Amino acid sequence: MDWLTSFIQDFQQSAPALWHGLSITLKVVISATIGGVFIGTLLALMRLSSIKILNVFAKGYVNLFRSIPLLLVLMWFYFAVPFIYTGITGNYLTIDTALVSSIVAFMLFEAAYFSEIVRAGIQSIPKGQTSAAYALGMSYSQSMRLIVLPQAFRKMTPLLLQQTIILFQDSTMVYAIGLLDFFRTNYVRGDLMSLLTQYILFAGLVYFTISMIATYAVKKLQRRLSV
Repeated sequence: MDWLTSFIQDFQQSAPALWHGLSITLKVVISATIGGVFIGTLLALMRLSSIKILNVFAKGYVNLFRSIPLLLVLMWFYFAVPFIYTGITGNYLTIDTALVSSIVAFMLFEAAYFSEIVRAGIQSIPKGQTSAAYALGMSYSQSMRLIVLPQAFRKMTPLLLQQTIILFQDSTMVYAIGLLDFFRTNYVRGDLMSLLTQYILFAGLVYFTISMIATYAVKKLQRRLSV
């Protein structure tokens, strides 16, 4: 059990760095989820729109991002965006490129999946609800904002949260662009202290525990909303 003792002794010193790494992971996940749901909702409304150009754009967006590996999207934003920015402005980015690229890449990528969830939620609402709203003198936007979307979001909340759990698990891919998230912080610390196996196992345990607790909470919420 010497390997476990060595890990416990070193963990006391590495705990602040690991906590900071976890906060980075949560920042990426929460920001990408909020932005992804917002963009996904707009895309879903465009998919359901009678305006053909909006429908075609939204459909093309969803098909594009669902056909490209997430890692490729992540690396493209990390390398291409600073290059394009410098080419246009002649200045270098002064922000944390890895963090911003991660948030934007996950946001745009997950928006394609969130949009399909939102679209399914909207289509699950009986059309009589919209007809009743029109009968009361509401416009399309008012009926969607006040009648349809509140009911749709209530139905699709568990699915949105499940997709967020998948996003949390996929967030380990930021390792490829050097962002010191929770996983990479564990890897770097473990490699530095020759305790790589212990720290990788610890990181896996944390991801597993958080995912299991979140999945249980989502299932409980789903049963509550279905009553």
